[in-house]
Amino acid sequence: MGKKEEIQAKISEIETAMGAADFWSDKVKAQAALKEYQDLKAKLASGGGYDKSDALVTIISGAGGDDAEDFSRILFEMYKKYAAAKGWNTGLLSSNENTMGGFRSISFEIDGSGAYGALKHEAGVHRLVRMSPFNSAGKRQTSFSLVEVLPKLEDLPETHIPEKELDISVARSGGPGGQNVNKRDTAVRMTHIPTGISVQVTSERSQAQNREKALEMIRGKLYTLREAAQAQESRGLSAGVSTKIEWGSQIRSYVLHPYQMVKDHRTEHERRDVERVLEGDIQSFVDAEKSLEGSSAGV
Repeated sequence: MGKKEEIQAKISEIETAMGAADFWSDKVKAQAALKEYQDLKAKLASGGGYDKSDALVTIISGAGGDDAEDFSRILFEMYKKYAAAKGWNTGLLSSNENTMGGFRSISFEIDGSGAYGALKHEAGVHRLVRMSPFNSAGKRQTSFSLVEVLPKLEDLPETHIPEKELDISVARSGGPGGQNVNKRDTAVRMTHIPTGISVQVTSERSQAQNREKALEMIRGKLYTLREAAQAQESRGLSAGVSTKIEWGSQIRSYVLHPYQMVKDHRTEHERRDVERVLEGDIQSFVDAEKSLEGSSAGV
């Protein structure tokens, strides 16, 4: 039995004990068991326990103006086509669209077993180099977009967020093109007070549905925040360093001019069929990251 199976077996054992009528008869013992249960669940999560989860993806435009916002649109289409090829469903959560069809930011969910595990290494700054369609002089333009990938987590003891830690406000959701097709206040902005993490969901007609999706995003953000803090601590680094969406911080470059190449700067995996990659054929990059993850873990 592997380490992961051992942890899962112990979790199941404690869950069975928690279901017994006399579980709380010895409060000290019960509280110790509950703490062990939460610690084991956290260990399971940090060992890739959420890899089979659905994914929540946000793309934010960085340096590059109109080109960066168009690049965010291109990345959104790339992930949507990748998901469709895998038989996964994509649903919009919120978007801030410019007048030319690009996105200042866009959040969407990808529902499919293994979506988070496949896409979690897409998180980071992506860089596009091309002849700008927005520049009348036809100059080469470099632009950047940040991709954030979160697991969609259920409301469980180890992921539960107390109501007192949330600041929730509602507003009127806007329809396509900014039209106010929803006459009720259904858009939800949610802030996790202790960390300042804030999300907004506008996609659903029901305020309750938007609230639940916002909670899923907050839970996912808190999970990845804990993961990042643990990783930094293990490397002797201080937490809280933010990523700048600009030159020097990119994880992958998509070059359309003066040559054609997509290169991942972590795995060194590269492809010259750029258009095919942007049409959603990113599996080789996903596989390269999985191989690197496996070798890092000593697998």
